[in-house]
Amino acid sequence: MDPLALYVLDLAEPDPARSLRRADPRAAVLTATDLSATRGDGVFETVMVVDGVPQALEPHLDRFERSARLLDLPAPRRDVWRHAVLAAAVEVGALRRRAAIKFVLSRGDEAGDGTPTGWLLGFAPARPAGPLTEVDVVLLDRGYRHDVATTSPWLLQGAKTLSYALNMAALREARRRGADDVIFVSSDGFVLEGPSSTVIARIDGVYVTPPVDVGILPGTTQADLFEGLRADGRKAATRRLTVPELLRADALWLCSSTRGAAAVRSVDGAPCPVDRDVTARMQRHLDERTA
Repeated sequence: MDPLALYVLDLAEPDPARSLRRADPRAAVLTATDLSATRGDGVFETVMVVDGVPQALEPHLDRFERSARLLDLPAPRRDVWRHAVLAAAVEVGALRRRAAIKFVLSRGDEAGDGTPTGWLLGFAPARPAGPLTEVDVVLLDRGYRHDVATTSPWLLQGAKTLSYALNMAALREARRRGADDVIFVSSDGFVLEGPSSTVIARIDGVYVTPPVDVGILPGTTQADLFEGLRADGRKAATRRLTVPELLRADALWLCSSTRGAAAVRSVDGAPCPVDRDVTARMQRHLDERTA
């Protein structure tokens, strides 16, 4: 990650234009007692910026609000965050044709008055998206049933929180096994998501992604890809997906904001067919978005 710009938000300021303060992207801006640092107690989103335009900003803001609600955080003021992301996008867009903005809402300082803290980091992703991105993945059991979001909402499945230790541990395990990434599965055999991506499988000619009711994040990039696939005359569906179905898919992708569509070339060491033509079409659709 190459830091490009940092903005700190004054969330008590009613005027969005006055709530934003630029800071040095390599300088310290948080107290040592901020709950984002001490507890991972907060939520975030990462938006891709192409030619200065943040991609799928409104769906990202929708998901940001949903995550905050799941954590009982104060509802993010959409006008404030939208203004902040657009301002940051102008700056990072002038520095890189392709960049990203991570925006973060923390519960605030442990010793404070309960006012949340917020900031935005513009950066150049270490692994920029591209039509030839291909990955080897392993399947890892997340340890929960597929209905955990309903039975145990306090486990925060489906919220994009700052508590990423489990996801990072899963990626380290993938590398120990000689792979690049992970597809999580439930303890009762359903396909979930990657540590930072959404799964798309092509099965019998239909592009399938799991639903959010299995305790996963709604995929903003996946939603845009499904729109493009349907516009291309292809069938796409959101439904529960079992591990045996995944393993017989004739093509698989992991999709995320910063990486775009990454084709899966192996699962647990077994080769998976790669459709480079469709991968390139997916990436072109993402690159051609204007809002």
